[in-house]
Amino acid sequence: MPEPAQFSLLEVRDLRVRYGAIEALRGIELGIRQGELVALIGSNGAGKSTCLKALAGILRPVQGTIRLDGEEIAGEPAHRIVSRGMVLVPEGRRLFGDQSVLDNLLLGAYRRRGALGKAALYAKAQGYLDQFPVLRERQSLPAGSLSGGQQQVLAISRGLMGSPRLVLLDEPSLGLAPQLVQQIYGIISDLRRSGVTILLVEQMANLALRVADRAYILEQGRVVLHGTSQELLSNTDVSRRFLGGSSTRVRSNANR
Repeated sequence: MPEPAQFSLLEVRDLRVRYGAIEALRGIELGIRQGELVALIGSNGAGKSTCLKALAGILRPVQGTIRLDGEEIAGEPAHRIVSRGMVLVPEGRRLFGDQSVLDNLLLGAYRRRGALGKAALYAKAQGYLDQFPVLRERQSLPAGSLSGGQQQVLAISRGLMGSPRLVLLDEPSLGLAPQLVQQIYGIISDLRRSGVTILLVEQMANLALRVADRAYILEQGRVVLHGTSQELLSNTDVSRRFLGGSSTRVRSNANR
């Protein structure tokens, strides 16, 4: 694993999270550089979403360090972590279904409303409506009336409204038809090209590896393998376990 100094934006060391007596994360270590798209992949229950929730302040770690731009944030409440520039786009989107599309966008900048001012806040929201015409056409409708793909576009846009330095994307393909998944991943690829830094959790490993710069593979709450996406796509063990082959365990020493 590269030395921590090489990770200019996020450094995570020995991160441990428990649900009661169950240790869900068992010493996670990872890092992200500014402008990277890094994926976390693994089977159900591996600890991927738990990791994002711990980073975002929704779960409190029992041990470990989380440094954002060199500042320790482990254990801080979620609203302070948002203010520091890390935003979670959660699994299942978690929109306010009875509020309009525009109102959901504006809520994404809630922590920045004082700094931006009302006019700038609305201008920023209009920018995302311009970028995604499907949202502009429905900006006055309740978010709950949107299709699954439209809701995911809205959820991502709402996260970006806070001008985050790091976006945590949790299972953006969940519950979407294949055609919609391709559209969402087109948006994610565009964000990467525009310089947005992303930590992506995805069950569909093949998709994640094809858009990411690097990836970490989790099993039973531990990082068992990491490398560039190309290295992992060409790794026989990864292919067998995560990309449709027969089931084998990923060797934890494969990146020695």
